[in-house]
Amino acid sequence: MEILFKKTCLQDSKVQRFKLCSLFSIFFFLVSILSFAQEQPKDTTKVKKLDEVLIAGVRAQKTNPVTFTNVTKEAIAPRNLGQDIPVLLNYLLSVVTTTDAGNGIGYTYMRVRGTDGSRINVTLNGVPFNDSESQGTFFVNLPDFASSVESLQLQRGVGTSTNGAGAFGASLNMQTKSFQEKSYAEIANSVGSFNTRKHTLAFGTGLHDNFEFNGRISQIASDGYIDRAETNLFGYFFNANYIHKSTQIKALFFGGKEKTYQAWYGIEDLDKLNNDRTFNAAGMYFDADGTMRFHDNETDNYWQNHFQLHWSEKWSEKWSSNVALHYTIGKGYFEQYREDETLSDYFLPDFQGNTTADLIRKRWLDNDFFGTTFSLNYKNKSTDILFGGAANRYLGKHFGEVVWTQFYVPNSNRYYNNIGNKDDINAYVKASQTFGKLNVFADLQYRIVFYEANSFRFDDVNDTFRFFNPKIGFNYQLNKHNAFYTFAGIANKEPRRDDYENGSTKPERLLDIELGWKFNATKTMINANVFFMQYKNQLVLTGALNDVGSPIFTNSGSSYRAGLEIESVLKLGTQFTIQPNVTLSQNKNQDFFFQRDGQLQNLGSTDIAFSPNLIIGNIFTYSPKKNLNLALLNKFVGKQFMGNIDAQKSILKEYNVHDFNVTYLWNINKGIKSVLFSGLVNNIFDTKYISNGYFYTYDDDFSTPGVITTIEGAGYFPQATRNFLVGATLTF
Repeated sequence: MEILFKKTCLQDSKVQRFKLCSLFSIFFFLVSILSFAQEQPKDTTKVKKLDEVLIAGVRAQKTNPVTFTNVTKEAIAPRNLGQDIPVLLNYLLSVVTTTDAGNGIGYTYMRVRGTDGSRINVTLNGVPFNDSESQGTFFVNLPDFASSVESLQLQRGVGTSTNGAGAFGASLNMQTKSFQEKSYAEIANSVGSFNTRKHTLAFGTGLHDNFEFNGRISQIASDGYIDRAETNLFGYFFNANYIHKSTQIKALFFGGKEKTYQAWYGIEDLDKLNNDRTFNAAGMYFDADGTMRFHDNETDNYWQNHFQLHWSEKWSEKWSSNVALHYTIGKGYFEQYREDETLSDYFLPDFQGNTTADLIRKRWLDNDFFGTTFSLNYKNKSTDILFGGAANRYLGKHFGEVVWTQFYVPNSNRYYNNIGNKDDINAYVKASQTFGKLNVFADLQYRIVFYEANSFRFDDVNDTFRFFNPKIGFNYQLNKHNAFYTFAGIANKEPRRDDYENGSTKPERLLDIELGWKFNATKTMINANVFFMQYKNQLVLTGALNDVGSPIFTNSGSSYRAGLEIESVLKLGTQFTIQPNVTLSQNKNQDFFFQRDGQLQNLGSTDIAFSPNLIIGNIFTYSPKKNLNLALLNKFVGKQFMGNIDAQKSILKEYNVHDFNVTYLWNINKGIKSVLFSGLVNNIFDTKYISNGYFYTYDDDFSTPGVITTIEGAGYFPQATRNFLVGATLTF
């Protein structure tokens, strides 16, 4: 398989021909499937939904011994007023979120069990969403995607085999909206603090003659809490369904365009942090008179379009399958004003003896990602076997342009032109067998990654990684309410492009062991588990940022994460519900080495950066009437270090934030079916908290001749004080 793939894919340097062939393949695939569908006899009986077939390859089932939480669209709808998906998931177990602009709109991030977004595998209908090179997840490129999500599943730890980058802290699978049998239309508008506004139009034709079409367009804008952290987003989602008896064909076209003023530098000056916590250094420069000014277009600009085609087929009561083709195209740049840059670094000529100049540069990404995912499932009363896999290709271009200097506008302005190409193949088999009260689960995955890249910052890369990821677990259903499970799994992960720049080129390995208890009764649900995650060559956050605001990682050798997680839902009568969760953990580097004061020192056991030992969440809901809900939401995040050397200057203080959410559903059923009124007050107690930051060190050998002193510095990302959002959704 590997040899065949290399011959057919990797040796073809004519990218445009490859794209054209792929588009023809998608076209003929669609034609053949529609031809097959048209040969089937017409049937007006009620169809059975096949969406579980579409996501079966990446989701854990109730009886699987895997640690996961399911989230429905109804759970996030009351707070879906413009904030992004990570913020909407903030109150889940072991989740910590942060945002550049401070108010949850624009660039938002999520950590699970202390691991960052580049280690959280994200799939959309089973199709990988993580960027192939950075392995990050940029939800800003899918504005208002929460309005098109049917359900989500967050698996913590290694989880089950999935497609795309390895899951080293969690995996998040998002399933988009299913078809609707009845036609509908929705208009949703919301406004709030910091000149925030969101406008959404959604519609569906309902199921007619086996076809259904639905769509959504959205526009979100905000000035942000942080100075000049403006956001302007446009998102869309269109979905066509063909459903006939045991066949479902889904064609999806979705994506978005974003423009955000950069806010990824944080605040280093403690005086400004205390007295001007919205200060934003992005775009700052000094004019000829020494006056501080800001470049008005220090922005990030990106557009991304996704195409997916899914064929789900239930061949019999026991056999079902899903095949998908996908194509994602993305292109964009960020613009920066740079002071006193060396012209020769940009291959530009000196000007009348001046070797440096102020300049404006644009750094571009232009990438294509396409491939296929597939699964075949055999399932009866006691046996569930799933064969699946994926083959995906990523073609990335990186280039930079100088568009202006203070002395002249360059004629030839491209100063670097690099590539990053990646091919990812995986195949897996998952088997679940029930013996009375015992369920045995096994999951074997083999993954091959080919990565080719060049850059002026590292030597040319042409690496191949081969990973075997086995998993096994047991689930014992003691009685109607109680189940116990144990799970062990191994995951491997390749380095990112930035890791090559920083000299960290070793792949990572993780052994994850989970032991859990599930209790489920009419009014009470409790999930409790302990976990132990042992890493080899884990790429941990150093706390520092590079020159474009991206975090820097380093191989830590041996490290581990161990902890206890408890989540619950408790119904107190008919009107009150509480949903508390807590995570207690230890996250340690072992024998961590660090260059301090000119000497390499073994610091022994140190805390892993951005890994709090205590996280608590809760949602308290009061429903005095069937159509009225009031909720008080609470999130506590304990102290964490922003570096790996336990430095006092790297401490990020604990914080405790409360939100208040109210919804009222007015049923009309006269032209307008209903109106849903929503209100959200974030940070109701006006807490001045910081959810993210960075920490760096450098050696100073100038102060005292012959003496090297390590200097420490830190920066912080303040989050918004009390703010609100209100909205109304009209359903027709």
